[in-house]
Amino acid sequence: MSLNFNFNFTQPSQNKAKLNPEIIHDFLVIGGGPAGFNATLYAKRKGLVTGMIAKRIGGQLLNTSSVDNYLGIKDISGEGLMEQFLDHIHQLEVPILEEVEVTRVEKVNDLFEITVNNQTVFKSKTAMIATGSNPRKLGVEGEQEYSNRGVAYCAICDAPLFANKEVIIAGGGNSAVEAAIDVAKVASKVTVVHRSEFRADQILLDQMMSNPNITVFKQTQILRIVGDVKMTGIEVLDKSSNETRMINADGIFIEIGNIPSSDLFSDLVQLNEQREIVVDSKNMTSVPGLFAAGDVTQVAYKQIIISVADGAKAALAANEYINHHNTSK
Repeated sequence: MSLNFNFNFTQPSQNKAKLNPEIIHDFLVIGGGPAGFNATLYAKRKGLVTGMIAKRIGGQLLNTSSVDNYLGIKDISGEGLMEQFLDHIHQLEVPILEEVEVTRVEKVNDLFEITVNNQTVFKSKTAMIATGSNPRKLGVEGEQEYSNRGVAYCAICDAPLFANKEVIIAGGGNSAVEAAIDVAKVASKVTVVHRSEFRADQILLDQMMSNPNITVFKQTQILRIVGDVKMTGIEVLDKSSNETRMINADGIFIEIGNIPSSDLFSDLVQLNEQREIVVDSKNMTSVPGLFAAGDVTQVAYKQIIISVADGAKAALAANEYINHHNTSK
């Protein structure tokens, strides 16, 4: 696992182009992750007056120690991949407003008005939400301390990093059980820990229970994650016996869901039961001219390359929307 972090990357980037509140943009992106950057790239190449507003450049990529499943780029850190994305956007001189928070988005007379926390309002004919999501945390001692040092939140992303190692899966839904099945293909041993009864589909449970490489502990609560330089195991409470014990492991995948960053838009666009933004095949939301892409949407499989592709779709669809609608000048 790569631990070559660049802690200066989260500082404001040196971009000469400034976002101008005095003009009407064609396309504005809210969010600074992979979906937002690729949408910005495609919109700019289509000739749209484009800009980006981001609270945090990089999104969840900054929490990713190693990326080895992005086509054409082998074994790069999350920071390194985002630096390449950002450099590409800077070459196109796209204005980026960084380290500000969007406080309101509304559609007024066919224009989107986006207000940030210093009360500046930016106007655009179309816009895209790419605010991402955050993994749901266990909230136990050691979780933050050993993040990217054994603690991970995406088995489908990082399972190869734990080849021939002992791994714990925390969770009891479909995502946790699927993670256990997948990780068991490469890990030397997989232990599934869940605090109550499983909620996963029976067909998945049957596969997991029949796998000799997977051990399952139900009614087992994780109390803390322990380690030295890296995580070495977890302390758990057996709720049946009320006894505590240690489970040794090289890593843990916490698969208890994600929280979409959609609260700001809950009164504006349609959300599903998971509070993800619902989009159509062209990534348009329930509001005409307003698009969304990446982990904040209901798209299956939260992967960098999928977010990037959906960002491109949204930008191309926004260009098509502008061409076919009487948007305000």
